[in-house]
Amino acid sequence: MKKYFVFLCLVVSTTISATAATTRDTSFTESKVSLPTKAGNISGVLSLPAAGAGKVPVALIIAGSGPTDRDGNSAMTKNNSLKMLSDALIKQGIATLRYDKRGVGESMGAGGSETTLRFDDYVDDAKGWVALLKADKRFSRVVVIGHSEGSLIGMIAAANADQFVSIAGVGRPANQLLLEQIGAQSKQAGDAAAPILDSLKNGFTVKHVNIMLLSLFRPSIQPYMISWFKYDPQVEIAKLRIPVLLIQGTNDIQIPVEDARRLAAASPKSTLVLIEKMNHLLKLVEGDRAANMKTYNEPDLPIVPELPVRIGSFVLR
Repeated sequence: MKKYFVFLCLVVSTTISATAATTRDTSFTESKVSLPTKAGNISGVLSLPAAGAGKVPVALIIAGSGPTDRDGNSAMTKNNSLKMLSDALIKQGIATLRYDKRGVGESMGAGGSETTLRFDDYVDDAKGWVALLKADKRFSRVVVIGHSEGSLIGMIAAANADQFVSIAGVGRPANQLLLEQIGAQSKQAGDAAAPILDSLKNGFTVKHVNIMLLSLFRPSIQPYMISWFKYDPQVEIAKLRIPVLLIQGTNDIQIPVEDARRLAAASPKSTLVLIEKMNHLLKLVEGDRAANMKTYNEPDLPIVPELPVRIGSFVLR
């Protein structure tokens, strides 16, 4: 069986506490920020344009699936995609806040157990950041930017924000995408996964899992998947009453363009942008699947320039 590539995720406060502010250059400053939660502190970095600019918009950047840190990296991938996006937005006068997901990087202490983790924990974290940024008088408005799984997290948390940007967001319940991804790699695996996914979608764990799928559907992660599968992105995005920008790369091997079209259909007033040859990690890919996968560990490869330009135009219009 081939190794399949899935986007599975494995694993409030009233003030922002800033510590150890550091200046990278004269164009912006960075400071560490902390969001206290019942499970522990969620750690992030707040990046501000040069002083004297007055109130500025701020973008909360929510990472995608898996144990992903504030820069868009994990133990398996080093691409710096979210850090590059943040740097590009700062140059346009947009502040950013990006954070390590609970259980990752400097948020390791808030991880808890995989058995107790739920999708709603990620949503609550994002809501907490939105509330803190909304209360901060330095910012004119709060923009939520969610990448991949972070798109669904972001669209649920963005109800109290001013604008929402989805990048490579899924346009259907996650169990449907997982079945498609698994089945595309092996019919045998797809056939074995289908009843498991159906059971989890209906809220029931599965005791007996085929050995070739055990790492994906291990008992400890099943409660998380149940909490995740209950959300339909089309239903959630239809609830938003704020401006919405949907961005999808045409060379994304994880999320097809059709998912972006599904979101656009559910949010008729949204703006849909397809960026030619952009892959899931926001990088330009000219070649085949092997070339695409190679970018997952090329931290110095820049993101597609059109991406931050499109977001900046949407935020600043």
